[in-house]
Amino acid sequence: MTTEVPPVKGIILAGGTGTRLYPLTSALSKQLLPVYDKPMIYYPLSTLMLGGVRDFLVISTPTDLPLFRKVLGDGAELGLRISYAEQPLAAGIADAFRVGAEFVGSDPVSLILGDNIFHSPELPDVLARSMQDVDGCTLFGHTVANPRPYGVVEKAPDGSVLGIEEKPSRPRGSEIATGLYVYSNDVVETAHRITPSARGELEITDVNRVYLAQGRARLHSLGPGSTWLDAGTYDGLLDAARFVREQQSAGGRIACLEEIALRMGYIDAAACYSLGKKHENSGYGRYVMEISSNTDWGRLTYVAQ
Repeated sequence: MTTEVPPVKGIILAGGTGTRLYPLTSALSKQLLPVYDKPMIYYPLSTLMLGGVRDFLVISTPTDLPLFRKVLGDGAELGLRISYAEQPLAAGIADAFRVGAEFVGSDPVSLILGDNIFHSPELPDVLARSMQDVDGCTLFGHTVANPRPYGVVEKAPDGSVLGIEEKPSRPRGSEIATGLYVYSNDVVETAHRITPSARGELEITDVNRVYLAQGRARLHSLGPGSTWLDAGTYDGLLDAARFVREQQSAGGRIACLEEIALRMGYIDAAACYSLGKKHENSGYGRYVMEISSNTDWGRLTYVAQ
């Protein structure tokens, strides 16, 4: 079992009021809503796990944090470390670095929004590379039909980043910066220097523009075989559930935390089987038991499904 913890830490931002999904979110955080067979929070957690992150901070509201603790615990059963921090009010994505400053410490950090779902064969390798020798910021772009609600990335013909515009009325392109970022440690200082926008929030685009001005912003465009979903709307939540069901109908599981922990070497097969045994009445639990008992895990590395 691997015990060394990589230097890049991970923040999952799971706060906010979830107003786009009301009344679904009137009594429950949207990141705890089901996306087919798992809570939504499993998907961003699994994404960063695939990049090698093992030390996590989940940021949410004081009301919802006890529920996240109940779902995820301290992460030890998966070979992870999961801690928690309160964000009483929705103060913008960049506020995560103020709330999580002590957690970040002197290390580089990755940030993912709790309602973003990624699926791509290339993602584990791309994330792992982006977390090596971090200097500045790495953004992950995806082309969408309607870029106006997002941070739109303007690129030069050679693919370099010319600018980032937050929620433009007239987008200059169709590629947006998704809710997945990797930063060097100075992002904490940068987040403390920026001022709130007109809507009273600390915008992540303002943080990214600082790195862009310094020539330290990079963009990795997720390829045509990649899927990115914003599950924070009615249609997005339904599309995400349908996508997961369709992908899993061919076998395997997306965002199965126990399987990823096993394949990454964070836990052994016996521990994985025990985790599945706790939920043997569900298809998810039986899947975990099956994959942990019928394969020689000592000779495998993770391949994204």
